[in-house]
Amino acid sequence: MFEHIERVPGDAILGLIEAFKKDTNPQKVDLGVGVYKDDQGNTPVMRAVKQAEALLLKNETTKTYIGSHGAPAYADAVLPMVLGEGSPLLEAKRASATQSPGGTGALRLAADFVAKHLPGKGIWVSDPTWPNHHGIFTAAGIELHKYPYVDAENRLDFDGMLGALKQIPEGDVVVLHACCHNPTGFDLSREQWKTVLEVLRERSLLPLIDFAYQGFGEGLDEDAFGVRLLAENLDEVIITSSCSKNFGIYCERTGCLIMVAKDQEQMENVRSQVAIVARENYSNPPAHGGAIVSEILHSAELAAVWREELTEMRDRINTLRRDFVDSLKPYGLDQKYACVAEQRGMFSYTGLTPDQVDRLRDEFGIYMVRSGRANVAGFSQENLPYLAKAIAAVN
Repeated sequence: MFEHIERVPGDAILGLIEAFKKDTNPQKVDLGVGVYKDDQGNTPVMRAVKQAEALLLKNETTKTYIGSHGAPAYADAVLPMVLGEGSPLLEAKRASATQSPGGTGALRLAADFVAKHLPGKGIWVSDPTWPNHHGIFTAAGIELHKYPYVDAENRLDFDGMLGALKQIPEGDVVVLHACCHNPTGFDLSREQWKTVLEVLRERSLLPLIDFAYQGFGEGLDEDAFGVRLLAENLDEVIITSSCSKNFGIYCERTGCLIMVAKDQEQMENVRSQVAIVARENYSNPPAHGGAIVSEILHSAELAAVWREELTEMRDRINTLRRDFVDSLKPYGLDQKYACVAEQRGMFSYTGLTPDQVDRLRDEFGIYMVRSGRANVAGFSQENLPYLAKAIAAVN
């Protein structure tokens, strides 16, 4: 039965990991993998997470299923974090949260919901976008389209984006990155978000906001500006949230699908359908990651520790962005790569060409994906001089 099945190429990121491990260069640098790293190149367990897990271990009384929507305590913790304390949406009971296996699981729930209940509607993603967006929406049987996001000069192409949005057929779904755009790091300003809101309203477009990096850009509330603006001013919004990055619990697969409807009755109708989609996909989400998040956010003491740690990570990344550009000054390249300091989040569209990326890997042991996307968390004060020298050599 399996004789006709052909082998496909492995994931490019996984291939980079294997190549990096085999590289014997003592100065090798990994800028490919999409997880946070500290100065020692480790992805540490946050202090707040460790403390929360100790409490869970002591107090947990069951390992039973938590239901297709997940644990209510998790929803009660995540909804205010995403939509804001005292959000009018929560007071009006217009928003529903469904715990999911990571942000990826939330995206698949959203994709299946759209495919089933909005048949014939297309989905529009930025060019470029997170590569898995393509796989998730295509696997759900939805027609995928692109809108411009970065121009030939490696700058945010807001005019091109806006022009494309104005041409999208009414009722289609538009995927927007809430902050820390992956893979480019280019985010919309507050004024640009307001302009996008008007176009979405005029064209009757449904926004699907991918919120994978809350707290990694400017701050927890600052990063939520676009999400809250759209959710409070449009009748219907889909939000996919992830706790992988901001809680550092990548392997616990902890995400959330948030559906915003016109009123409570419509929200309950939508919520009932989402439960079926979740049931058909995986029945129940994993419980442990959500329990960690709930334990932290429902404790003033642990939440304060967590916010402090998240601020440390965000500040470190933003500092490394500026230091990277400064390290290129002796080579006269600081202006060429100034965009790196302007971007936000873990990733940067550096502007390096595929040929330059290949040379960095082959000649210097510096690994990143061929699009030139680099994980800024892989920078360190120790490797920046080496990186700068290598980049100068390939320019």
